[in-house]
Amino acid sequence: MCGIVGYIGTKPAAEVLLSGLSKLEYRGYDSAGIAVRNGLDNPLIVKAKGKLKHLLDKTNNGKTVPGFVGVGHTRWATHGAPSELNAHPHCSDDMNVVGVHNGIIENYQELKEKLINKGYTFYSQTDTEVLIKLADYYYKKYNIGPVDAINKVMVRARGSYAVAIMFKDYPNQIWFAKKGSPLIIAKGKDESFLASDVPAILEYANQVYYVEDYECGCLEGGNVTFYNLDGTDITSTKKLVNIDWKADAACKGNYPHFMIKEIEEQPRVVEDTLNAYIKDNKIDFDSIGLSKEMLSKYENIYIFACGSAYHTGIVAQYIIESMCNIPVRVDLASEFKYRNYPLNKNGLAIVISQSGETKDTYEAMIKAKECGLNTMAIVNVKGSTITRDADITALTYAGPEISVATTKAYSCQLIVLYLLAVQMGYAKGLVDEKKYEYYINELKQIPSKINEILDEKVEIQKLANKFLSMRDVFFIGRGIDYALCMEGALKLKEITYINANAYAAGELKHGTISLIDEHVATVAVLTQEDLFEKTQSNMVEIRAREGSVIALTTYGNYKVDQASNDQVYVPEIEDIFAPSLAIIPLQLLSYYVSVNKGIDPDKPKNLAKSVTVE
Repeated sequence: MCGIVGYIGTKPAAEVLLSGLSKLEYRGYDSAGIAVRNGLDNPLIVKAKGKLKHLLDKTNNGKTVPGFVGVGHTRWATHGAPSELNAHPHCSDDMNVVGVHNGIIENYQELKEKLINKGYTFYSQTDTEVLIKLADYYYKKYNIGPVDAINKVMVRARGSYAVAIMFKDYPNQIWFAKKGSPLIIAKGKDESFLASDVPAILEYANQVYYVEDYECGCLEGGNVTFYNLDGTDITSTKKLVNIDWKADAACKGNYPHFMIKEIEEQPRVVEDTLNAYIKDNKIDFDSIGLSKEMLSKYENIYIFACGSAYHTGIVAQYIIESMCNIPVRVDLASEFKYRNYPLNKNGLAIVISQSGETKDTYEAMIKAKECGLNTMAIVNVKGSTITRDADITALTYAGPEISVATTKAYSCQLIVLYLLAVQMGYAKGLVDEKKYEYYINELKQIPSKINEILDEKVEIQKLANKFLSMRDVFFIGRGIDYALCMEGALKLKEITYINANAYAAGELKHGTISLIDEHVATVAVLTQEDLFEKTQSNMVEIRAREGSVIALTTYGNYKVDQASNDQVYVPEIEDIFAPSLAIIPLQLLSYYVSVNKGIDPDKPKNLAKSVTVE
């Protein structure tokens, strides 16, 4: 959620911090701040409510905040309303400890009362101020160094956190600690960096250390030292992870928004993901430790994910069940954590996450492991928390996705799930050689067919104007189309703020149809040939009640003209892979409606890209 950046080196720290924070705006935030130290002087703390631009203006792009050591933060409010006072960095009363924090301290009220009894006062409503002053308390009470003080904090504070702090007595160091919230470290010649996510430091380094839970450490010039909870130096055990992303991949270039850039990148990233797993016209999962023999033995599939990743799991459920003849259960990760139902230990648990840091998804995976299941992660970020604990990891190759509303990561997740379904069906003897070759050839055509749709995006742009006056938008479909509708509705609601909901088309008459009138638009998705006529009948019912219907279907299905006000066509492809094409117009539609309403589609209100807290 919140973004953290830290820097120590030879460059003006404020400029590096502000640049890094600008790369983390996609995480969602309501205020921002930096603390920069210049020699032995106390750090200068500057904060601003609202967008990062206010902080840039306040500091003249960092030029008025001198110094070569500092930490920065973008805050997504949890404890206390968005305000300059509640914004990070926070400090102890005498500026002995200054720091930033991502996460939630669950017992902060208990800790706060203890500190008040010890004479501390508090100026903010945040749990972060409590955390910083707790570090100050232990540091002074026991007359100990930063390692011991931080470790005492980690033992006492319950919840999740990634922290970056500066101690007055150590002017040329930045200290860090982590439990449950992501934190990465990178170093160069005479300089070091820390951040909550890769894009913040991609401009300066492409190799990072991932901080594990209950580890702390120190940045000093070009040196990084790690300690465990016992205070033992564990630096020699840490391994650098190479990040293959290019720095310009996290920049908008000539595009007005990251979202449209990422929509248009889909042909390339889908092809990259296909090429990663198709070798010599065969699907190759052996390289990630998932053999055909293993796939042939799984009796159940369990899929856990959140948001758009959950929707790809619903698509996969339909495909795997029909192709592999085994039961598939898809659960929201945030719900599975609290449920207790029998799991077949001969099953495979699949977790899906763009960032690899989604807290609910990670915890669902750990629960599945504890129940004895083999776990597979479908993740976009190499070395992320989920990849480090999963038994098997299938990376997607979307590159950095900056816009809050996922597009290219969703598409790459679909590709991996298609490949998994085909390979499992083949391993179980349910997909013969001829069908196997056919499916692979169909998959290979997806990138070029996405390009065809993008070439006609001006038609979607025109259609978007019709949605501006709509009170509600319904998305209806059957089977795989219904799963796709769930993602289409989410896209529209999250970046246009129009109330949008997905319904299984057959359920309309069980209540929902009572809402239809001239202020309601319905997007009907019809890509599954065997369900076409059924969904078309639902469209006729909607039009009879003065509802506006937009049909999304494949070329050749011109019968929809009679049952719809507007039509959008996508190229033909094997039905089970149709979501990869049909999703593109829905992404474009949401984007253009958002822009036409004057909303920034990259930064929808109240949302964050990486949900690292419950």
